[in-house]
Amino acid sequence: MKLLNFTLIKLSICLVIGILIGYIYNFSLTLLFYILVCLLLFFITSYIFSKNKFTHTIWFGIIGYAVMICIGILNVSIHNQKNNPTHYLNIIDQNKDSTKIITLRIREVLKPSKYHDKYVVNILNIDNIIASGKSILNIPKDSITNNLKVDEVLVIKTNFREVNAPLNPGQFNYKNYLEKQYIYNQLFITKESLLNIKNDHQTVLGIADKIREHINFKLSKYDFKPDQLAIINAILLGQRQNISEDVYTSYANAGAIHILAISGLHIGIILIMLSAIFKPLEKLRNGIFIKTFLIVTILWGFAIIAGLSASVTRAVTMFSIVAIGMHLKRPTNIYNTLAISIFLLLLFKPLFLFDVGFQLSYLAVFGIVSINPKLDTIWKPKYLIPKKIWQTFTVTISAQIGIIPISLYYFHQFPGLFFLSNLLIIPLLGIILGYGIIVMLLAVLNFLPPILADLCGELIDYMNNIVFWVSNQEVFLIKDISFSLAYVLIFYLFIISFFRFLINRNYKRFYFLLTSIIIGQIIFIYTYYKSPKNQFLIFHKSRYSLLGNIQGNKLIINDNLDSISNLTDKTIKDYMVANHIQNREKDYLKPLYILGNKKLLIIDSLGVYNVTSFKPDYVLLRNSPKINLNRMVELLHPKLIIADGSNYKSYVERWAITCQKTKIPFHQTNKKGAFILNY
Repeated sequence: MKLLNFTLIKLSICLVIGILIGYIYNFSLTLLFYILVCLLLFFITSYIFSKNKFTHTIWFGIIGYAVMICIGILNVSIHNQKNNPTHYLNIIDQNKDSTKIITLRIREVLKPSKYHDKYVVNILNIDNIIASGKSILNIPKDSITNNLKVDEVLVIKTNFREVNAPLNPGQFNYKNYLEKQYIYNQLFITKESLLNIKNDHQTVLGIADKIREHINFKLSKYDFKPDQLAIINAILLGQRQNISEDVYTSYANAGAIHILAISGLHIGIILIMLSAIFKPLEKLRNGIFIKTFLIVTILWGFAIIAGLSASVTRAVTMFSIVAIGMHLKRPTNIYNTLAISIFLLLLFKPLFLFDVGFQLSYLAVFGIVSINPKLDTIWKPKYLIPKKIWQTFTVTISAQIGIIPISLYYFHQFPGLFFLSNLLIIPLLGIILGYGIIVMLLAVLNFLPPILADLCGELIDYMNNIVFWVSNQEVFLIKDISFSLAYVLIFYLFIISFFRFLINRNYKRFYFLLTSIIIGQIIFIYTYYKSPKNQFLIFHKSRYSLLGNIQGNKLIINDNLDSISNLTDKTIKDYMVANHIQNREKDYLKPLYILGNKKLLIIDSLGVYNVTSFKPDYVLLRNSPKINLNRMVELLHPKLIIADGSNYKSYVERWAITCQKTKIPFHQTNKKGAFILNY
């Protein structure tokens, strides 16, 4: 069956193209509106003409797809909160760094960082001016004893701070991640600047938070361990803030991280349970309608209690449409069902397209519905247990094939025992979900016997122990895999061409498969020659100096990191993975580097720079040397002065002023990021 024969799939693809264009390029709302109106007029005219001629012309389709692409572009612009005149960025634009009196409402509680409790907040008012928009609120952990609750309204006096972009190449771009959630700034406050005001208005998110708090209060009366309660909150209430770092890392290394976030897997299991529970209703008049209504209502009620996070919303949307499709009296196609859910989600939340969970969820489902039927025919076990094991195996393999390229691109690791962990955990997850819901309901009603609560905790411990054991088999965990976006595209092209050829072996599909292999080889060769060969880097590392010199496909590292920092620092590893560098060596810091026809002089805490035989092009100041910078500039005449993260902040600020007066370019890594020199 050809997917592109379905109109909804083609329209969804056009909507995705429009969202991509709208995200990359910034268009005027007025211009987009006029273009859309013109396209709609052309579309209506083409439709009337085609209808009168009793045939659809090619222009009817082209204009229809152009309309959908334009809707995608317009959708991004409409949802861009910066275009709202009341958005706080438009209010504080004139005085960005000045202190403001800000009224805000807590929207979401985030996982705390090492030093701060973190919240997503809605801005309500700035200096008595009505405002809107989202921001991140950071509060030092020792400033308040009780965490803030969703819907609490606060008045604070502070200034908006920009989210820092990554200072070193290859690092995770947290700023870009927040911008895709329409969060552009963050706030830092202490206990003294926090004023809680009375608020009678409750949002859906606030009501859901109170329900979760009440459930946790009831569960706290039983002997659940912290890790057990954290898992219950994660897989049943959609809250992962309290999961310990060890547990989270173990699930990631075991290839079971999807267990900790309510996703299609959890909602699919709940849908199967609800379908079985309400099956007797089908015997009633309009029973199918009642059954479908109850299932969809319960699913969305569950989504609200779980906080309407991105993963929960997309999963419930997808399976609500699946539930409706399952109970229609006419046949439906799973690809059409998926296309409808994608279309609706992106229409209301266009930047979901860039959400990692969104991509993984739908690629996994597409992998299952397209590849699993083929794998399932390879073997037909007669007995129940081998049959269930084989079905779990084929579904897991199909889902993994669907997500391998995009997973390698984002996470750069491959859990070799993913099948074993899923084979053991997924059946157990179904039991824990069903049993956990019963335990929560009984706890809320005060009818939960302690023995049932203990059994639930033991099941969770058993699941955690399986994950810990699998994650400890480190020989099967392949880490630090370099995988670019070009690799992702060519691997999906290869997967599609390979399975198309397996389904129907003919010369046309064989040529398509060979073409994908040849394109892949070209991309691999291009990536190898494109990766940096002669490059010198001065990374930003607070309190230390960290230098890298690429020669061929080898990175020579010079640093003064202590043993603990050497073990925990990921700066070099992230850079190597991002740039496809395989080999590394360690060397000592040198006072002078000859980089092609360029010379770099390093002045450390000793402050020695008596150079008379040559003039350096660049000077690196490290470990806060006590020098007269004016005298050094007059003697050496460097083209650029660099200060890395090992210097005192006061020294760097003084050097910046001196360089500005002497008109010498000054690069400070704590603001401009790593210094990169190609030679």
